[in-house]
Amino acid sequence: MRESCIERTTRETDIRLTLGLDGCGDVEASTGVPFFDHMLDAIGRHGHFNLRIQAQGDLEVDAHHTVEDVGICLGSALAQCLGDKAGITRYGDALVPMDEALVSAAVDISGRGQLHWDVRLPIEFIGSFDTSLFKEFLIALASNAGLTLHVRALAGENSHHIIEAAAKAVARALRVAVAFDEGSAGRVPSTKGLL
Repeated sequence: MRESCIERTTRETDIRLTLGLDGCGDVEASTGVPFFDHMLDAIGRHGHFNLRIQAQGDLEVDAHHTVEDVGICLGSALAQCLGDKAGITRYGDALVPMDEALVSAAVDISGRGQLHWDVRLPIEFIGSFDTSLFKEFLIALASNAGLTLHVRALAGENSHHIIEAAAKAVARALRVAVAFDEGSAGRVPSTKGLL
């Protein structure tokens, strides 16, 4: 079973996260940031990942540290679950509509953590959630998991719809990329022999 548990405590946040890659989308997320919990639930469900997150952060400042640090923990857990990456598909992509929004995500589990983000959000807050924080979450996730991640909004007018479509697209792309490739004979999917 590809599972991992990460605990991370700083002066700003205290996080415990468990991830199971070969799950059924069973999610419990409690970060104190309701819209972010909603997006974490979408990621787990659409990625078919079992995910448990308990996070306490300095929300009296704002949600930035909590959101970014959950991304760090989720990325670290994903990297641990994948190990040497032998036998995985490596690449995945998804195109997800949500009402008027249409978002694409493509991922390469390359070992080179980077986010390429082409998403314009019409409003800055969804409830109390600063919409710029979702990009920060994905930067932390990609950096710590070693993902090359491209996210592009092809259409959309509603920030909630755009971010939710992005979360689901990333999850579905990851679901494909982390899956075992039956034709790989258990090899690392790289001409270098190492990812």
